[in-house]
Amino acid sequence: MARWILTVLLIVLLHVLVGCGGVDTGRAQLVPAASKEALVALSRGGDVGESDVVEQMVVHRSAYRRTLELLVDHYNETGDNMKFMWAERELAALDDIPQYNYIIEASVAGANLRASTAIPEADYMYRDAMELEEKAKWLIVTQDEDKLRLALDKYNQLIRKHPSSDKIDDAAYQAGEIYEYFKDYTIAILYYKRCYQWNADTIYPARFRAAFILDRRLHRREEALSLYQDALGAIKRAGEHEQWKEFAERRIREMTETGGSVETE
Repeated sequence: MARWILTVLLIVLLHVLVGCGGVDTGRAQLVPAASKEALVALSRGGDVGESDVVEQMVVHRSAYRRTLELLVDHYNETGDNMKFMWAERELAALDDIPQYNYIIEASVAGANLRASTAIPEADYMYRDAMELEEKAKWLIVTQDEDKLRLALDKYNQLIRKHPSSDKIDDAAYQAGEIYEYFKDYTIAILYYKRCYQWNADTIYPARFRAAFILDRRLHRREEALSLYQDALGAIKRAGEHEQWKEFAERRIREMTETGGSVETE
């Protein structure tokens, strides 16, 4: 008798759990995990580069969203409320999924570019990016992060479209600051490095900023020490950014004497 009662309770509980998601949710119509894996396997081709794969992904992202929007419109017009609800839910879920720009322009461009040529279009793009960045900072408490990302996209477009422009080092430094704001420290270091690699006489304290991140944010102090030394040399040669000279000298001294274990502000 007790076993029979327990069996009934388990059946009831199973029905409750299955039904708790609501009516007509389309759970049975979800694509099975095995089918998803099969689709992924079929789409994998031969030897292709990162940019090719990312480009295709961006195209498919856009097509997927547009197709869902068409489905929403279709089911709304035909009065199929159940499928309208499914399509709306799937479309809304797209906004909750993080989507990344996998191509990092400074990495693709390499270290051997030279900021050498005055190009009017590049100058315009740089001014446009700077204006966006300034507008992003108008908020009192925080910054408009969407505008910062738009500015970042402009700086990267400049580097991609005009690799010989005399603004690429400026764009790299400004982009580095934005990446640093977002705490994407590894990428920020790369852009700061590109700044002085593309223009060894840059007016920006790019070496110091890269050294500071390596030291204080990522705790890679052996690399930081070398960059602090380079930064100090650049500061002395340029006679600018004296406000960082004392800090760099102190950190070099502390890291040399203690092996980098001393933390200072």
